[in-house]
Amino acid sequence: MKTLAEFKAVYQLPLPELMRQAMTATREHAAGDIQKCALLSIKTGGCPEDCGYCSQSAHYKTPVAREPLMSVSDVAEKAREAKASGATRFCMGAAWRSPKDGPEFDSVLEMVKEVKSLGMEACVTLGMLTGNQAKRLKEAGLTAYNHNLDTSRRYYPEVITTRTYDDRLETLQHVQDAGISVCCGGIIGMGETEEDRLMMLVELANLSIPPESVPINCLMPVKGTPLQMAPKVDSFQLVRLIATARIAFPKSRVRLSAGRDRMSNELQALCFLAGADSVFFGEKLLTAGNPDESEDAALFRAMGMPEVPACSA
Repeated sequence: MKTLAEFKAVYQLPLPELMRQAMTATREHAAGDIQKCALLSIKTGGCPEDCGYCSQSAHYKTPVAREPLMSVSDVAEKAREAKASGATRFCMGAAWRSPKDGPEFDSVLEMVKEVKSLGMEACVTLGMLTGNQAKRLKEAGLTAYNHNLDTSRRYYPEVITTRTYDDRLETLQHVQDAGISVCCGGIIGMGETEEDRLMMLVELANLSIPPESVPINCLMPVKGTPLQMAPKVDSFQLVRLIATARIAFPKSRVRLSAGRDRMSNELQALCFLAGADSVFFGEKLLTAGNPDESEDAALFRAMGMPEVPACSA
């Protein structure tokens, strides 16, 4: 069992030594490239959960309007566009507490098949799953399921009250039992402590199988939500967390996710040096803003960092 003390000992290293260890882990275990992922909201708004950070919660009055589930053909077209732009993973998110068996879930299965037919990795985030739903997603060809823990077990009730931490862990177990890779990380900047962030990583490290990818999101404050006035995340704390995640999960993708449009190129470069090796690209992440594709291309060129080769299928 991994412990909080172990993670704190790494996180609190002098920054040069922490970065050295993270870069060593990258050289020895990670691919050393940057994976470009596209993220599409296939069903937007009206979620019954009360996540304090979320623009799609029905509990809050936010600028995000409700939109029904997209058609399979429209999602397939978005996936083709993403592939043409260099994405090798296509992620689809639906604002559900948990999907109901029936026509809409069947449509999601067809979306997964369409993405896989393009030779891309397919990932979905649909909320809590049953064991049978996880098996059906696996049969459809799903590569990975995203289901973030968000924060530590102790801080979780301060952010969300409509589900429990164990609800999240139960879905992760269903996903792993079905043979689907787990994409699981969290959001920083919600009022939690640095220790809470490390406790989240400890939870992930103690899963039966380490997550295939660990997204690190910086809170994007949304007007109308309880966290709309949350302060910006400290840059050095972000870099330290990414480096610690790289060391803890040397073979996993550490995804620099939401919040990049509020980061300087220099901060993003530090995050990549610390071990981040995946980004979401495109103008929008579900409902939040994101850097322009040309800005990302210029950054990668300036750093001389290779991208994952585009799909050929």
